[in-house]
Amino acid sequence: MTVRQDTLSNGFRIVTEHMPGLKSAAVGVWVTAGGRHERLDQNGIAHFLEHMAFKGTARRSALEIAEAIEDVGGYINAYTSREVTAYYARVLETDVPLALDVIADIMLNPVFDPNEIEVERGVILQEIGQAWDTPDDIIFDWLQAESYRDQPLGRTILGPSERVQAFSRKDLSGFTAEHYGPGQMILSAAGAVDHDALVRLAETYFGGMEAKPGMTPEVARFTGGETRQNKALEQAHFAFALEGPGYRDESIYTAQIYASALGGSMSSRLFQEVREHRGLCYTIFAQTGAYADTGMTTIYAGTSAEQVRELAEITIDEMKRAADDMSEAEIARARAQMKAGMLMGLESPSNRAERLARLVQIWDKVPGLDETIARIDAVTLGNVRDFAGQMAEREPAAMALYGPIETAPTLSELQERRAA
Repeated sequence: MTVRQDTLSNGFRIVTEHMPGLKSAAVGVWVTAGGRHERLDQNGIAHFLEHMAFKGTARRSALEIAEAIEDVGGYINAYTSREVTAYYARVLETDVPLALDVIADIMLNPVFDPNEIEVERGVILQEIGQAWDTPDDIIFDWLQAESYRDQPLGRTILGPSERVQAFSRKDLSGFTAEHYGPGQMILSAAGAVDHDALVRLAETYFGGMEAKPGMTPEVARFTGGETRQNKALEQAHFAFALEGPGYRDESIYTAQIYASALGGSMSSRLFQEVREHRGLCYTIFAQTGAYADTGMTTIYAGTSAEQVRELAEITIDEMKRAADDMSEAEIARARAQMKAGMLMGLESPSNRAERLARLVQIWDKVPGLDETIARIDAVTLGNVRDFAGQMAEREPAAMALYGPIETAPTLSELQERRAA
């Protein structure tokens, strides 16, 4: 498998990886324009824009966009995160040019029909309402807001309903004009792809775009804080977070292995102690997420109203204990899970194309898999114990609680337990 990269004269980047033996390919364009690139009055517009991409262009109606890809057996989709918006398709080898034609069309030629804006506004408002009805979804938005208070990184990707209700055609066009420059775009493809042919197509579709300076988002500050929303639900939902390393930080692999050993699998400490030994919950996990300049180590669980205090306190105790007695076997298992998960995921062209785009966005290059595996293998037991010790003492912290939480501890109480 060979990774190749090129950059057009206007800054538009292309990265591909040919995967022998495949008859299909994933192709897409990733744009450095996500939730954290919005002003306060724009909160939710990156996601709204993603939805509108499929609602018609100067060449195709909304139905024709869907039919163009589905008539050849492929699929097309998009997503918005806090740092990127992506438009991608999966098609057979012979239909890669068609897929890129459609993706370029929806990105560069949207008509933003006023009637379609109103239709999609209703769809997004329904999506926001659905999130409120999904406790183990909305609680992470609240945790993010407490972690990065009054900052773009702390705002919800969907945006508040009142903002979504007010967005106009002018707002959508303005955000596109401001953020959708060639230097903010990466064309990534994996599978049965011809790099040189894609470069030629990229020149045709994107080469005429005028270069524009990219926006530097506000530097993130992990503030910490607490949100408690009492509601008559079946379960009390608990989420706890501490600041972790960003994805350019050398300790990111240590953070990921720590989170995996703490709560990333059925054999992890939290799963074994909280669920298997004490039966306090059905779901509990720990994970590490990273951004350009910060990151979060997050723990989540759902439990009964009567047991939420005990669950939260045990979680803190397990975090403290990890600094003293995390074992080499646990670290070896976490390393193996991390490597296997990465390598198994890369058997999918879609996952591989997304990885290529993400690495080019971060490093402007694609480090080899051997280099990544070497970095994972280089993490020692001492590294993880040291990191666990830092996490056990790190301030500030963030917490979100939702459901029947009258007996749940406050953040101050958990902080006292951490310090004891």
